[in-house]
This record gives sequence, C-alpha cells and structure tokens, in this order.
Amino acid sequence: MRLTNTILLPRAVLFLCLVFALPQTWAENITLMIKKQTVYAEVANTAQSRERGLMQRDRMCTDCGMLFVFEKADRHNFWMKDTPLALSVAFIGADGDIINIEEMLPGTTDIHSAKGDALYALEMHSGWFARNSIKPGDRVRRVKSAPAAH
Repeated sequence: MRLTNTILLPRAVLFLCLVFALPQTWAENITLMIKKQTVYAEVANTAQSRERGLMQRDRMCTDCGMLFVFEKADRHNFWMKDTPLALSVAFIGADGDIINIEEMLPGTTDIHSAKGDALYALEMHSGWFARNSIKPGDRVRRVKSAPAAH
C-alpha cells in the first residue's frame, strides 16, 4: 500500500501541473493573410486571455502575433503595462478591413485606441505592418473564421 501511495503522489502532482499549464499551452491559433503576408496568431477570445494578452512575453517569431476577438465591435483600447515587447496593433472592423495601426512602446500605460468600431485587434512586432507595406484599408483575410469571443 505504501508503494502505491508513493507512486500516485508524483503522478497527481504532475497531473495538476499539466492542468494549470493548459491555458497557455493549448491556446487556439489561426493563420491569417494580409496582402501576401502570412500571419500566425494566437487567439485571445475570452476576457481572461484578452486581459493577459502578450504580457510577460519576451519573444515571438517574426510573423507571429496575437489576434484579439471581442464580443462586439467598439472603440477598444490597448496599453503595454507589463509587456516587454515593442508592438504594433492593427484595429480591424467586422468586415476584416484595418481601421488604424498604432505603435506601442513596451512597459507604458499610454492608451492606444481604435479610430472606429473594431471587432478584432492584431498585435505584431513593432514596425511589422510598415515593413510589409500594410496600411489602414487593407483586408485581413480569414479573420472572420477566428473562434468567437466568449
């Protein structure tokens, strides 16, 4: 009996570690297209994942980002508190068109707002949109296939 308890305890600890690691490890992802650029985005479609965003992350691949999916189109706001990466954010309307793009400095509490009703926001490395000649009015393809907000 003692042997069984000794074996079960480490397995229980391992199981709990895996359960608490699931939200980050098993995040939903989506592949988007903007002009000829492919974007690999982690989806933030819950209040908790939208609030956490890319906070505490210190690296991200070149064409990777985070797609925020909101419950309703609105003039959403972003800031960079506790975010060490310099980022650009594209606010995107329900039709998939980019409304505006804002540059955000790491660790700041400056507010960056959508200039129209945005249903989505896409965060990428700072300057990514400019380097790829992507501007307001350009369409983000496949964004409408993102998992709905809940």
